[in-house]
Amino acid sequence: EFSILQTCLLSLLLFSGASQFAVVGIMGAGGSAVSAIATATLLGFRNALYGLQLAPILKVTGLKRIIASQITIDESTAVSTLQSNDSDRKRAFYLTGFGVYIFWNLFTFLGALGASAIGDPSVWGLDAAVPAAFCGLVWPRLKDKRLFLISACAIILALLLTPITPAGIPIITTVLLAVIFGWKK
Repeated sequence: EFSILQTCLLSLLLFSGASQFAVVGIMGAGGSAVSAIATATLLGFRNALYGLQLAPILKVTGLKRIIASQITIDESTAVSTLQSNDSDRKRAFYLTGFGVYIFWNLFTFLGALGASAIGDPSVWGLDAAVPAAFCGLVWPRLKDKRLFLISACAIILALLLTPITPAGIPIITTVLLAVIFGWKK
C-alpha cells in the first residue's frame, strides 16, 4: 500500500499514466520494485520517441530540456503536432504539458486523500480501478486489427503466466511481446 506522500511523489516524478498504473499494479500484486521499474521503463520508451520528434521544435538545452522531457507525454505531443507552425507547436506543447501535469498531480493528491479515508479499496470494488484505467489508456490506441490482435495475445499470455510466475513478470513479458510485434510496422 502506498502512502499519500509516496503516491504524490510517484505522480510528480513519473509523469506517465501507463507507467504509473503498471507500477501500482505490480507493487500492489506483491511484485518487486525491479519488475515495476522495468515495466514502467519499457512503457515509457514511447515518450523518448516523442522527444526525438519534438526536439527540433522545442530547441531546448540544459534545465529547460529536463523540464520539457518531464512533460513529454501523449497529450502534449498530440496537441503540439496538430498545430500549423513551430511557434504554435511550442506553445501548445507547454500549455498542454504543464496543464495536464498540474491537474494530474492535484487529482492524484485528492485521490490519495480519498483513498486513505475509505480504507481497503477492495471493499468498495475499487481494486478494479487500476486495471480499468490502464484499459482506458490502451483502448484508444488499438486503431487497427493488427494492434488489437497484439493486445489480445498479450492479454492471453498474461493470463497464462500469472498463476505460475512472480508478480510483475507477466506484465514485463507482455510489454516485451507488444514492443517486439508492435515495432514491425
